[in-house]
Amino acid sequence: QVQLQESGGGSVQAGGSLTLACVASEYTNRKGCMGWFRQGAGQAREAVAAAYSGGDSRYYSTSVKGRFTISQDNADNTLYLQMNDLKVDDSGVYYCAATQGEGNCGTAWWYDWLYNYWGQGTQVIVSS
Repeated sequence: QVQLQESGGGSVQAGGSLTLACVASEYTNRKGCMGWFRQGAGQAREAVAAAYSGGDSRYYSTSVKGRFTISQDNADNTLYLQMNDLKVDDSGVYYCAATQGEGNCGTAWWYDWLYNYWGQGTQVIVSS
C-alpha cells in the first residue's frame, strides 16, 4: 500500500522560503504523476505543482510559477517543493499526492481526481 508522508511545513514571514518533502513508501520504480496541492482556510483545495516521476515534465500553477520548484529524488522516493518569496496567500495545508497508474501527468495534472494516494498534509503559515 502506497503511503505518502509530508514534512517541512512551518511558519515564515512573507518573502521567506520553505522546502516541503514527501516520502512515498511502496512507490519505488513507478513512473507516475506526483503533485502538491494546498488548501487555505475556507478555500477549496487547489493544485500547486506536479512532476512526472518517469521524466522531466514539470507543471506549475500560475500563482506559484517562478517562485516554487518541484523536484524529486527517485533514489529516496522523495518529492520536494522548494518555495521561495512566500506570500501570505500561500498559507494553507499542503498535501502530497500520487497517481496509481503510470504515465505522464498531462493537462489533467491539476485535477485532484487524477490522484489515488494522498498524504496527511503539512501546515504552512506565512505572516506579513
